[in-house]
Amino acid sequence: MSTTETPVTSRSGGGLRANVLGSFDTVVMAFAGSAPAYSIGASTTLLIGAAGLYSPAALLWCAIPMLGIAWAFNYLGRLDVNAGASYSWVGRALHPSLGFIAGWSLVVSALIFMVAGSLPAGQYTLSLFSESAANNTWACVGVGAAAFLIMALLVLLGARITAHAQWIMTGVEVALLVVFGVVALFQNGNGADFQWSWLWGFGHFGGLSGFAGGALIAAFYFWGWDVTANLSEETSNSQKNSGLGGLIGVFGVFALFELFTIVTNMLIAQKDINSDTPVMTIIGDAVGKGWGGKALVLAVVLSTIATLETTLIQVTRSLFAMGRDNTLPAIFGRTHRRWQTPWFAILVITVISLALFVASANIGSVGDIMGDAVAAIGLQICIYYALAGIAVVVAYRKVIFKSLSNAVFVGIWPGLGAAFMVFIFVEALPTLTARQIGIGLGAVAIGLLPMVWYWVKGSEYYTNPPARLDAALAAEQDAEFGSSILVKDPAPADGLATDL
Repeated sequence: MSTTETPVTSRSGGGLRANVLGSFDTVVMAFAGSAPAYSIGASTTLLIGAAGLYSPAALLWCAIPMLGIAWAFNYLGRLDVNAGASYSWVGRALHPSLGFIAGWSLVVSALIFMVAGSLPAGQYTLSLFSESAANNTWACVGVGAAAFLIMALLVLLGARITAHAQWIMTGVEVALLVVFGVVALFQNGNGADFQWSWLWGFGHFGGLSGFAGGALIAAFYFWGWDVTANLSEETSNSQKNSGLGGLIGVFGVFALFELFTIVTNMLIAQKDINSDTPVMTIIGDAVGKGWGGKALVLAVVLSTIATLETTLIQVTRSLFAMGRDNTLPAIFGRTHRRWQTPWFAILVITVISLALFVASANIGSVGDIMGDAVAAIGLQICIYYALAGIAVVVAYRKVIFKSLSNAVFVGIWPGLGAAFMVFIFVEALPTLTARQIGIGLGAVAIGLLPMVWYWVKGSEYYTNPPARLDAALAAEQDAEFGSSILVKDPAPADGLATDL
């Protein structure tokens, strides 16, 4: 059955505001969701610790399957416009329980990220004024919490206001990264001379487990571009724009990640890189002593605040869809009468996040917290990305072999992406600490409680689920009305007309 641009309304209090975002907005949101400056500043030392000089290769070999997952989101979004995104798609293509696990994995990863994002926001903001304050965990918690509360308010006010804020923050961030990254390539430093082998890294990862450890961190770099899917009910022509924005976002942030990882290798000696190394400050100072470091720190602050906003959107839209389907309390599926945003979901996430901020301050240093958070989130995103990759293959199985591009973009590439996510999940587990595994998988396991509860209570999501996602059936039904969800290639490589 063909999807519609009109979002499904909540059973208990209205729906989200439709058609407030355009194609440009989705691209900006995808960049903001992946948070290039934040990811570089917060994760580069972790990535280099796992992959060394071959960190650019770890990013490359993660980017290829990640694009497969982006293709999966693109084509699943053509069949089902839903704020729950992977929650809805996996549930309709595979099984409702797997759909709930996919959605819950996103929810808990986003909650953990509220800490992983807010602490660096506080740390980098304080570093602009006082290095001693930046090393005070409680000070970082306070400033980070303040930034988080401002973003929560913007998300409550609606997607249009959120998008306008992202134009400014993400625009300045990306401009600073491009200029400083390119100029830094030509600066002298204490690092190594560039080698092309950095880009493929074969034989230098320390075996499969070493490669998986680096890839798990690399997956965290990219995570967040899929916020465009959770905004689909609020996006005009979302069957096209939501998926396209995610694809462009993955390509764009990959280029920035590769650029800065190579620059880091060239400017900083491997022995000098540790959890206390201010990578962005060193790169910035290499371009302009003093002011350059401050400029890139500003980029990290903007990036962190921007991605807190997009992560809030992802988690609250997912909770909204779950509440609407009665797999969580129905109040989560209610929207504010004026702003048409899921106000209760936003309130709950804000309260829980503030509690997590306080709890995290007792764990240890910001570096320790970040290491645990990145590993835990890496495991969780592997779960729901893998399920989405499998879901698109199942949903499009009847049309996969009708053309070469069908086979590649809804079969082989997403399938390999899903297999890659499963691989790094399994291989990385032995390399993680008990605490990291406990946080990552324990948080997912908590989701079994509401899943079993609402299943036993007889929620229609489980007992009478929506129609299965079937691309062939959708195409046939749309054809009756003179249109098709399948986009025809002007010159199919194999001469077949039925193409994606």
